[in-house]
Amino acid sequence: MAKKIADYDESKIKTLSSLEHIRLRTGMYIGRLGDGSNPDDGIYILLKEVIDNSIDEFIMGNGSKIDISLKNNQVTVRDYGRGIPLGKIVECVSVINTGAKYNDDVFQFSVGLNGVGTKAVNALSGHFRVLSIRDGKCSEAVFERGVLKSQRNGTVKAGVANGTLIEFIPDEKIFGDYEFNVEYIQKRIWNYAYLNAGLVLNFNGERYVSENGLLDLLDAEVGQDHLYPVGYYKGKQLEFAFTHSNNYGENYFSFVNGQFTSDGGTHLSAFKEGLLKGINEYFRKNYKSEDVREGTAATVAVKIQSPVFESQTKNKLGNTEIRTWIVNETKAGIDDWLRKNPEAARQLEQKILANEKLRTELNSVKKEAKEAAKKIALKIPKLKDCKNHLGDGPKGENSMIFITEGDSASGSMVSSRDVYTQAIFAMRGKCENMYGKKRVDIYKNAELYNMMMALGIENDLEGLRYSKIIIATDADNDGFHIRNLLLTFFLSYFEELVTSGRVYILETPLFRVRNKKETFYCYNEKERDAAMKKLGASSEVTRFKGLGEISPSEFGQFIGEDIRLLPVTVQSLKAVPGILEFYMGKNTPERREFIMKNLLAEVDV
Repeated sequence: MAKKIADYDESKIKTLSSLEHIRLRTGMYIGRLGDGSNPDDGIYILLKEVIDNSIDEFIMGNGSKIDISLKNNQVTVRDYGRGIPLGKIVECVSVINTGAKYNDDVFQFSVGLNGVGTKAVNALSGHFRVLSIRDGKCSEAVFERGVLKSQRNGTVKAGVANGTLIEFIPDEKIFGDYEFNVEYIQKRIWNYAYLNAGLVLNFNGERYVSENGLLDLLDAEVGQDHLYPVGYYKGKQLEFAFTHSNNYGENYFSFVNGQFTSDGGTHLSAFKEGLLKGINEYFRKNYKSEDVREGTAATVAVKIQSPVFESQTKNKLGNTEIRTWIVNETKAGIDDWLRKNPEAARQLEQKILANEKLRTELNSVKKEAKEAAKKIALKIPKLKDCKNHLGDGPKGENSMIFITEGDSASGSMVSSRDVYTQAIFAMRGKCENMYGKKRVDIYKNAELYNMMMALGIENDLEGLRYSKIIIATDADNDGFHIRNLLLTFFLSYFEELVTSGRVYILETPLFRVRNKKETFYCYNEKERDAAMKKLGASSEVTRFKGLGEISPSEFGQFIGEDIRLLPVTVQSLKAVPGILEFYMGKNTPERREFIMKNLLAEVDV
């Protein structure tokens, strides 16, 4: 029987209100939903949009304090700026393209979404309340899912400061069973403090303030692990801090109008170019960029009037017209700082020369590794590649590679993967513990070299072929050990992959609960118990011990649209050496005691 085709006429054309469109196409406005387990999940974007408006007030010289609280998933943000004009309070939080961000006289370097931010928060909140106070008078409006429920005007007690208060509860109908991670919020608030020296942010009773801006940020990230005092420059629209350490790789923290740009962009590439030119101009040499940048830790923040981001969540800046002035100002700032700090300049040059020597040694080892790889095969062993890669524009943005243990796990994934965006690299088993090894050693390890070739990072990180690197190991002791060995490798030699949010852990279900009619896959005991209760006494429970036990027909569900990824994050770079030393270094009595207390319960007896 032929399938009936629905009529396409005037009756099928729909016009959604702005707020209805936000609720229906949420990803267009906040990027992703999530449950709060990822720092880029939507609930944190809502919080960011509200705080951004308060930051904009501070930038324009209004208010030096912001109070933030979180209780039972209700967020409250109170600033002490000018306050939203009382007659426009409803429109400013519910009518798209309404606001003062379009007026450069009022907001010059806006962080917020130009008239969209608080509207998105309003539309995606089960409860949303806005209160504006101006010169003893106030106006309040309360909404539910973007719909106005009540409004009132009045007066406030004498002495109550001007400003805006917004409280909201993210809508469970949109975000599901979510939970705020306080550490993610604290990280964001510290970034606000570093980028706005002198601003006081109070969060749940704790005070966050920075007097030295990006200098404090770099000190917090690197600690005392630097070879010379941190270099610093601050202009009207450009601020940066930099130093070198003995760590491998490079680490950058870049911001545009207060927004953390995890994927960098034109401002960061221009800074790197200016850094190289400034150093070469001072030393009157022609050092190579890789020798200057190896071991660099730097943070750069720019303010521009019309930022163009490559995605709604603003992870990467796209403005090309800013490159020239950032390069020139960075070059001049670097050259000036080095002239004023000759001893630091001497230590910097020693680092560059050491990098040059190391690169020469590495090149020799890399050449041997490449020759050995050619003898093995023309293609990379154990790699099932995908068609689209990171350098292929928009179609490569969703590319990912799964690093698995053994052929059984990869076998299930190969037949259920998306061949356009999902690649698989199967390791033979446990790789070598690379903690404390020299960089040349990783090129002498055939399996690690093959993995680096698969990732495209055997020469440098700019060759990275995938947007996401996903560690997919069994949820048992061996799987956890392999996971730790891989994380040690990345954190020791390719730290920037972790700090830029490229490395993830694949979460797969631990249990399958089913009866003759329904099947539920459960990622923890709580979900298992709920599924058993729903299906009743006739339910059958299967415990998955390894990825190889999950059939290809099942696995497709877990690496498709509903894939669960746990991001590998680092709260502070200076904590990494101590963590690696404890877990992957010598087997100390303290570590043995920790294992006895925390891990033996996981061993099947």
